[in-house]
Amino acid sequence: MRFRRISFPISAMLSIIAILLYFFHGLNFGIDFIGGTLMEVQTKAGPADLAKMRATIGSLHLGDFSLQQFGAPNDVLIRISEQPGGDQAQQVAVQRVRGALGSQVDYRRVEVVGPSVSTELLSYGTIGLVLAIMAILVYLWFRFEWQFALGAMIANVHDLVLTVGFMSLTRVDFDLTSIAALLTILGYSLNDTVVIYDRIREMLRRYKRLSMPDLLNASVNATLSRSIVTHLTVSLSLLALLLFGGEAIRSFTATMMFGVVLVGTYTSVFIASPILIYLGVGANRRGGAEEPDTPPEAPSTVPSQTPAATPTRRARARR
Repeated sequence: MRFRRISFPISAMLSIIAILLYFFHGLNFGIDFIGGTLMEVQTKAGPADLAKMRATIGSLHLGDFSLQQFGAPNDVLIRISEQPGGDQAQQVAVQRVRGALGSQVDYRRVEVVGPSVSTELLSYGTIGLVLAIMAILVYLWFRFEWQFALGAMIANVHDLVLTVGFMSLTRVDFDLTSIAALLTILGYSLNDTVVIYDRIREMLRRYKRLSMPDLLNASVNATLSRSIVTHLTVSLSLLALLLFGGEAIRSFTATMMFGVVLVGTYTSVFIASPILIYLGVGANRRGGAEEPDTPPEAPSTVPSQTPAATPTRRARARR
């Protein structure tokens, strides 16, 4: 808990930087939110010639477009901006690109999103994220106390702000899978926080005279092995998805790696727990309880003491 004097200023500074990045650098909105066409192709005759493909698509005069090589040398991601004329115009643009590239490539994925659909997806995604945070607040208020609910909400908002700042800085696509990643990060961080909070509440009832920093340290240590095992398991799974999952879920796995590996566990220990000190948790506890002042140590392997043996018993034991 003494590291809260370091973690709080660092987290506040990073949160401010993340907010500034969002407002001045923006997010790299994907096809889901801005509309347009996404085509994932694979060239048949060796590595892709991006210059030639760029010239071929540019001659179609479809507006802004971009080509990105990923994975293998013959894998290319083509993004075409929204076409005026609605969904039918988008479909026409796809057919024109197919005709221009011909049979030289295999089409592994084609996504077309119209402007009206993209606006609805962005609105519903934002509303869903806000409702999830409010539902978490209400549930924890009912399940614990208002201080625990407020502490968990501050920790969750901290996770979201830093993750959005990471996405703005790295320019990963912000699409529907990114919304799913943010909701998953919320669930992971909340699960880790609730496990620690439950142990804190248990110790608050049991140790009335123990200082809050010592009680919080004991609660975190009691759940530390569980947190480490869960953290490593999730990290290994996400690393496999990031390396071998392909471009379709790259934005999801990159966001999850940052939110879970670098932020979620840190927030539960260094933000959500020590903030309870400033919210007044345990301030009204009564002293003079029968419970010991310190949490119990690990079970000892030393056998219990027995009454001292008499000289006759010692002699018999030696014989």
